[in-house]
Amino acid sequence: MTPSTHRIFTETDLVLASHNAGKLREITALFEGRPFTVTSAGQHGVAEPEETEDSFSGNALLKARATMAATGKAALADDSGLVVPVLNGAPGIYSARWAGPDRDFIMAMQKVNSSLATTGSDDRSAYFICVLALVWPDGHEEVFEGRVNGTLVWPPRGDRGFGYDPMFVASGYDQTFGEMATQEKLDIGHRADAFAKLVAACFS
Repeated sequence: MTPSTHRIFTETDLVLASHNAGKLREITALFEGRPFTVTSAGQHGVAEPEETEDSFSGNALLKARATMAATGKAALADDSGLVVPVLNGAPGIYSARWAGPDRDFIMAMQKVNSSLATTGSDDRSAYFICVLALVWPDGHEEVFEGRVNGTLVWPPRGDRGFGYDPMFVASGYDQTFGEMATQEKLDIGHRADAFAKLVAACFS
C-alpha cells in the first residue's frame, strides 16, 4: 500500500522492468538527464514474469518486485493497456495478450474493431491507462496511475508509436497516437500522466 508520505528516490541505479522496446524508449526518454543510471530488465538477463494479477497495479507491482529481487536494484515497472467501456473494459490487462505471442498488434486492433461491431453500439470511447510501480531494494513501494481519454477510429492511421496507438485519438486532438510526433504523444499520454505523478512524489 502506498504511504501518505512519499519517499524521494536517491538510488544510483534504476532498472526498468519491461521487455517492451516501445515502453523502454518512452520511459528512458522521460528520465533523460536524471542523476542515476537507467537499464532494462533484459540487460540484466531478467526474464519477464507471468502476469497473474487481475489489475494493472497488481501486475505492475509483480513485475517491479521480480526485477528488484533478481537485480538487487530499485525497479520501475509499467503495466498499461487499452480499456474500452462498451467491451466491458476489454482488452484491459490483456491488451498485450490480444496481440498473441508474436505481438501482432495489427491483428489485435482488428480484434478490437470487430468486437466493437458486434456490440450494436456506436460508442467508440476508450482510454489508455498506465500504472507505474516503483520498488526499492528494501521493499518500499510506490504506485501511480495515469490515464488519457479518447476515441477509437478505423482504419488505423500512422506508423509511429506502438501497440494500439494507430487507432486511438486522444480527446481534443485529430491525429491518432500513431500519427503524432513522439514528443507530442509523450506530453499528453497516459504514461506521461503517471510519470508526472511519480516525479512529483519521488523525484522532486
